[in-house]
Amino acid sequence: MTEHLFYRKSTKQLYEEFKVSEEGLDEVEAARRLATYGKNEIKEAKPVSPWHIFFSQFKNTVIYILFGALIISALLGEFIDSIVIAAILILNGILGFIQEYKAEKSIEALKKMVSLHAVVLRDGKEKKIDAMEIVPGDILILETGEKVPADARLIQSVELEIQEAILTGESNPVKKDASVISKKVIVSDMLNMVFSGTIITRGNGKALVCSTGMRTEIGRIATLIQEETETVTPLQKKLATLGEWLGIATVGICTSIFIVGLLFGKPALEMFLIAVSLAVAAIPEGLPAVVTIALGLGVMRMVKKGTLIRKLPSVETLGSTTVICTDKTGTLTHNQMTVRKIYANGKVISVTGEGYKTEGIFTENDKAVDPKKFEMLLRIGLLCNDSKIQEKEVIGDPTEAALIVSAAKAGMKAEKLARIGELTFDSERKMMSTHHKSGTKKLVFTKGAPDRIIEQCDRILENGHVRRFTRDDERKISKMNENFASEALRVLGFAYKESSKLNEKNLIFVGLQAMMDPPRAEAREAIAKCQSAGIKVMMITGDHKVTAEAIGRELGLHGAAVTGQELDEIHDLEHVIDNITIIARADPSHKVLVLEALKKKGHIVAMTGDGVNDAPALKKADIGISMGIAGTDVAKEASDMILTDDNFASIVSAVEEGRGIYDNIKKFVNYLLSSNMGEVLIIFVATLIGLPLPLVAVQLLWINLVTDGLPALALGVDPIDKNIMRRPPRKKEENVLSKNMMLSIITIGVLMTIVTLVLMKFYLPDIAKARTVVFTTLVLLEMVRVQMIRSHYNIGLFSNKWLLLAIAGSIALQAAVVYLPFANAIFRTVPLALMDWGYMLLGCVAMFILGNLARLIIIKETHEMD
Repeated sequence: MTEHLFYRKSTKQLYEEFKVSEEGLDEVEAARRLATYGKNEIKEAKPVSPWHIFFSQFKNTVIYILFGALIISALLGEFIDSIVIAAILILNGILGFIQEYKAEKSIEALKKMVSLHAVVLRDGKEKKIDAMEIVPGDILILETGEKVPADARLIQSVELEIQEAILTGESNPVKKDASVISKKVIVSDMLNMVFSGTIITRGNGKALVCSTGMRTEIGRIATLIQEETETVTPLQKKLATLGEWLGIATVGICTSIFIVGLLFGKPALEMFLIAVSLAVAAIPEGLPAVVTIALGLGVMRMVKKGTLIRKLPSVETLGSTTVICTDKTGTLTHNQMTVRKIYANGKVISVTGEGYKTEGIFTENDKAVDPKKFEMLLRIGLLCNDSKIQEKEVIGDPTEAALIVSAAKAGMKAEKLARIGELTFDSERKMMSTHHKSGTKKLVFTKGAPDRIIEQCDRILENGHVRRFTRDDERKISKMNENFASEALRVLGFAYKESSKLNEKNLIFVGLQAMMDPPRAEAREAIAKCQSAGIKVMMITGDHKVTAEAIGRELGLHGAAVTGQELDEIHDLEHVIDNITIIARADPSHKVLVLEALKKKGHIVAMTGDGVNDAPALKKADIGISMGIAGTDVAKEASDMILTDDNFASIVSAVEEGRGIYDNIKKFVNYLLSSNMGEVLIIFVATLIGLPLPLVAVQLLWINLVTDGLPALALGVDPIDKNIMRRPPRKKEENVLSKNMMLSIITIGVLMTIVTLVLMKFYLPDIAKARTVVFTTLVLLEMVRVQMIRSHYNIGLFSNKWLLLAIAGSIALQAAVVYLPFANAIFRTVPLALMDWGYMLLGCVAMFILGNLARLIIIKETHEMD
């Protein structure tokens, strides 16, 4: 990129070189260039091939042991066993491949949704496009808080500062200027260039795109942040550890079974195959994979509900959330501000109309008023403004858009008044000023918080005349500001002066514009749902305290309201934070204070934010939530979760989904370990009491494939418990395998053992039929166990069609093994009579009744739910 020396060329030279005008490219030419230059993206590493995914399914110690068993059985002439083992190995590999491949594709789809957007000039109009569609010659519109999407030469800048640490290592923002640089300089000194991946921390500007994709400076030196490595969540780590310990215990038990079998005179090969098959069936090597699938499916469901998860651990944390700290504007409200009232010339004027429609009139005591009487007020709002409304879409701040609309209702449009300077709004000054040239005059227009505006005024405009600003004027304006705020209106003050210097001193007060952003209807319902779920909602807003309280009351928020200033004066904030619900007149630093106080109290906090200054709070929060529409790129990158619709209700839906995902994982763990416990105990107890082996190796492997496969995976799409938001938040340190669940698993394992071995004893000495009954009964018991677990979560029997299909499929496959002649030979089964099925079903009913009775006793003793 640097060899072209774009920084040494004038704007005219650049326009000629890139064959573009100040109106930007037209769509046809942009499409042609996109085809020529390719997408504006950094090439990623080669994706993992499907073959690699398939063969990785066999990289497992237990699988290696099974391969050994296959070879040994083949060498000893047990060809049926070896063929069945080989077939099951391949089927397991195929199932594992399908699961992992789908997970990879889901992750790819999610990554595409995180792509950045940019505003460019096309055909003279500002247009928001996917950053990947930017081409050389495009004119970028640069705004505070955005990430620069390509290397570009500045053609216009106002107080522009950019953080270029990703490129230069220098953390301090660099001041940028559109002036030509005559000498050759290094990248860090190219002050009229902006580079891909850097962040705009202040000001705004326009820039001509010179390089995209791999041709950018960051692409050339390959320092752009690469594709994130796969995140292993805390839950996955816990389950992987659990799986390892269970694996060790299982191998120990299986080895003991092998030794005990030999001592009881059973054939060595048969005991070896049983021990290996039991290890394969009992070791829960699929636990972490199922968690990934459950999380992946949940994340995809969340996308449909307006929430994009950037980091998988946050899905787990959602279930533990105890406090949601939320912004008001756009999250609890629609973010479609509408000016309702105006205060000018000592009078209150009402404004009709809704949203961004320009139809409306100005009235005083229900009589129409000529807007020329307060033209200067509307003019300041129109020109001290960085927003635009194009084709009903707002580009910029909705508050500023409301000012454009109020001026449009008076027939005013943006004048061709050259802006020669600007003091951008920041959270400390709470004001914005623009400097304009009108003929020989130079005017400063200022808008901002009324109290800050008043502080800077020494004169007032009233009925077209400027006079001295008095204390009585200050009292009246302050009183009017409070009146407006008490009606839940957001109020801005407006002032101006004629001056050749841009500053905010000695201004002329003009008036107030009061607007409202109505609460979302769904927000009140969502807050009520949070309250029933034991989740506290705190509203943090820059609005006046009275306004914040009025909105809070409408939304159903109860508790104390304080201002940011009052918050600063509380020395032991953590002791009173639980009593505070609304924080008004707050800036981003107050979010960090609140967050630290809540964390000291042991809360798990979700925090929303959209601006550059919100990034520290978003990073420190247990779950940082940025806005997908209004949020800056900086906020999005600092967050764990993005609201694609900026709607508070979507946060609550995500919490509900997060709790549901955790429930489904617990169901799977409970079911899998219950089944494994039963299988191990049946073989172990039968060996100890001198019974023949209840199952042969291929039968164990079949059970592992049929019951741990389809039904277990179908639990991942189980519906959410309808009462899930009436439970208190889950403790973050809580283990999936609770004491209660462990007792339940052992109880079910014992019951499975008793039922199957009693039936076996009943059918002996017909060993073939006895094994077929044990084999089939165990499959049926595990199907019953699935529904027993689900019943604990208030979920209807027929609510999961995939699970019903999986259960029906498993039973049908088992029936095929029992009744098909070729399957009888492979699995050593014999056909069963109707009476046999009756006995087996009686055993299932016994386990269902006794298992649920035992659960009630366990819950009463432990005082905890599973």
